[in-house]
Amino acid sequence: MNGRPPVTADDLDHAVQLAVAALRQVPGTAWDGNAGTLEWTCWETVEHLADDLFAYAVQLGPRTPPQDREVAFSYGSRRPGGPANSVHADRAAGPDGLLEVLEAGGALLVAMVRTTSPGVRSHHVFGASDPEGFAAMGIVETLVHTHDIAAGLGLTWEPPAGICSRVLARLFPDAPADTAPWPALLWCTGRTDLPGRPRPAIWRWYGAPPA
Repeated sequence: MNGRPPVTADDLDHAVQLAVAALRQVPGTAWDGNAGTLEWTCWETVEHLADDLFAYAVQLGPRTPPQDREVAFSYGSRRPGGPANSVHADRAAGPDGLLEVLEAGGALLVAMVRTTSPGVRSHHVFGASDPEGFAAMGIVETLVHTHDIAAGLGLTWEPPAGICSRVLARLFPDAPADTAPWPALLWCTGRTDLPGRPRPAIWRWYGAPPA
């Protein structure tokens, strides 16, 4: 780990619980409006986040994880331009049901990160990764998609600097070192400008474990 503090399952669990608490503030009339600048609704964005957490968990599930593809679940969008998910929440269950689905997806990934050997590697398009890497990816998805929704609705959302710092060290080796961790993470994911640094038009993380 080159002396850096690890990203842990506890970090992921904390991030998901903070996100669920923040998203409970979304007005009931806002769920079908766009999530900030995204083309997805707030509802679709939370479904996408839950699906991400589920997808990362199942990548670690097979006894021999795939090295060149995702686990063979079927993905589909419910409308043109909507996110392609395996996970969809029951609309009849309302926002509480949606957030229950999000919390459950997070719990699955937390459990897999805690119980999978650190030496396991599984496919991701940004580099075959280990359980710590999938935890870090899940945290990034959780933090930035909660930001997308909160920013569009004027809600306050600022996750802990320590979690952001550990995720940056794990996934973003070129992150600005002269900026606070949360703004740096937003910049790394193309969501804000920094002084002297326009937001990147194309961005990625590096999931492969450091040598």
